[in-house]
Amino acid sequence: MIRLHLTSEAFEQDIRPLMKSFFPKEELVVSFGGKPVDFSFGAKEGHEPADWGRYLLFGDWREDGFVLSLYRDGNTTVTVQREEKEVDLSERKKFRDEVKRGVYRMLSAETGKKLPWGTLTGVRPVKQVLERLEAGEDASSIDAFLKEEYYCSEEKRALSLSVAAKEKELLTALDYKNSYSLYVGIPFCPTTCLYCSFTSYPLSRFGHQTGAYVEALKKEIEASAKLLAEKRLATVYFGGGTPTALSAEELRDVIRTVKKYFPTEEIAEWTVEAGRPDTITTEKLLMLYEEGISRISINPQTMNQKTLDVIGRCHTTEDICRAFEEARRIGFDNINMDLIIGLTGENAADVKETLRKIGALSPDSVTVHTLALKRAARLNIEKEQYEDKGAVQVGDMLTASVRFAKENGYAPYYLYRQKNMEENLENVGYARPGKEGLYNILIMEEKHSILALGAGGATKLVLSGGERIERSENVKSLKDYLERTEEMIARKHAFFEQYKGLY
Repeated sequence: MIRLHLTSEAFEQDIRPLMKSFFPKEELVVSFGGKPVDFSFGAKEGHEPADWGRYLLFGDWREDGFVLSLYRDGNTTVTVQREEKEVDLSERKKFRDEVKRGVYRMLSAETGKKLPWGTLTGVRPVKQVLERLEAGEDASSIDAFLKEEYYCSEEKRALSLSVAAKEKELLTALDYKNSYSLYVGIPFCPTTCLYCSFTSYPLSRFGHQTGAYVEALKKEIEASAKLLAEKRLATVYFGGGTPTALSAEELRDVIRTVKKYFPTEEIAEWTVEAGRPDTITTEKLLMLYEEGISRISINPQTMNQKTLDVIGRCHTTEDICRAFEEARRIGFDNINMDLIIGLTGENAADVKETLRKIGALSPDSVTVHTLALKRAARLNIEKEQYEDKGAVQVGDMLTASVRFAKENGYAPYYLYRQKNMEENLENVGYARPGKEGLYNILIMEEKHSILALGAGGATKLVLSGGERIERSENVKSLKDYLERTEEMIARKHAFFEQYKGLY
């Protein structure tokens, strides 16, 4: 166990993920209050010094600066590391960044670790790189900024700049400021994967409700079509869940409802997250092709059959190849495949074999996710069953994926991070020229508004030229969505009315 104790709750959300990055397997206990020289708070809370953990990091915030102290093995008489800095608390961002750098230096010196992303713990590490490029700053200046301000490694600085440059190129052509995207959520799956925390309802229990869901969703589609009438619709993304868990006719009904009520003449990209190969049939692929869907995902996650069985995927590696080859035969020329590195029981050799098999299929883009366990995932809830089956060599897996992308003509075009990622790494989308997923960039960099429909849909309005973002979320529960569809519609209309004139 490790412990974080702060004199106030300020900056706890910034320090906590940094500490977890240095000590990913340790329980982190957080407490507040006390004075910098008074460590009796442990006794007051009923803890003996031995319960204070292997490390105690103490942060004292003052109006004119801060003091950070790191103690080892509950010994509060010996300071392992200490940092003191004069900085005005009213300059919150500067104060926060100085605190994070101080924490990083102390923990790095004590553990000997250097985190690849340095002090950057947010979801969107490329966002400010892109903003600086768009403002005209040169690459060498941005590289120095990432190194000095955030202690980012050379590899991650180069990756960020490469991704941001590609995003800038694609977004400029898209005229993102005068357009918006539509997300349509389909929350059904054949089964719930071991690592998944998305809004997802297995067909075995909820399949009888797909028809009712389609009807409710069609109501929301019709009622929402005019909310952003003054902007052009740029991309449409059918996600989930697994949209192809619906029947061909149900999914066609949803797609045609979008076409009926939304302005679709200038759409640059139609994506359907076909996802699970056990939901993909020739009938569904033909329907999607006939409806003009331009991009689909067929997501194996791994080509290791043993792993597929463990994580709860009821299909074979042959099913993956069959679905992909059938999509190609029908005419799809923009197919993405998602992979996850860090899956239960896998090592670098397993990932290299997956990459070899994926390379033989030659998809147009490949998205490489590093496993990130959310609280709602079964792999986290039931972690005692899998404690001795964790992935190993995750860094080597990522290195193998980078080499695979380069050798097969794929370039990185979007990137994001999540909490609790294996080895503090990232998710990267790679694509061949002209096959990038535009919606992925738009949703990740929060550059234009996303109108989201369906259970769990989170609408994001970009306001005042990008200076502010406001959100409105639909309920995640399938039962609630079906019973409260009209309420979701009314809530969305009120939300847009509230910010009218700002988007």
